[in-house]
Amino acid sequence: MPGLIASLRVAHYFEDSPQAASRPGAVTLVLPDLHLKLETDRGVFSPERIDLGTRVLLESVPPPPAEGDLLDLGCGYGPIALTMATRAPAATVWAVDVNRRSLELCARNATAARLDKVRSMHVDEVPQDVRFAAIWSNPAIRIGKPALHAMLTRWLSRLVPGGSAYLVVQKHLGADSLQRWLTSEGFPASRHSSRSSYRILKVSAASGGSEG
Repeated sequence: MPGLIASLRVAHYFEDSPQAASRPGAVTLVLPDLHLKLETDRGVFSPERIDLGTRVLLESVPPPPAEGDLLDLGCGYGPIALTMATRAPAATVWAVDVNRRSLELCARNATAARLDKVRSMHVDEVPQDVRFAAIWSNPAIRIGKPALHAMLTRWLSRLVPGGSAYLVVQKHLGADSLQRWLTSEGFPASRHSSRSSYRILKVSAASGGSEG
């Protein structure tokens, strides 16, 4: 039964329109360089607290490129996107997700924080010609390998030459095997750092720049 309950919770935040009844809440994101209060709700990822993997990512990665287009893949209610926008105010941050409730929350949180260069958008609505100088993501590992691999290939293919992605993945959920798979698919991946059972993978743009 606990496994079934967990599966149902996971399904909610992968849905385009979550069926879970709304129950608004709020969390606080505190990092050395920012302090944000973020709206949350049921039916989105980690609505009661900033997920530890997300925190590890935000405390470990180098500053994003100062300009250009940046991507938060699987934005939820926006902690990664808003951190990118705070650290690179001249850049445009694309906050993408499949979950419409998450996107609405992310947009409201960006407005409240006066981060007007955050673009909160469904994954299928991002213009095809946009290419990214950096991607940060706490990817949805639990969607299963085929869907995960398709998602990562789709978006990593849109890194500009010299661009990098930083992905946070739990060790026991296959961080090391994912690193090997990425490299085998032409996206050179290395371990940037490791903390609290999480790996931060640095993934470089594929040589040749295939289209996404």
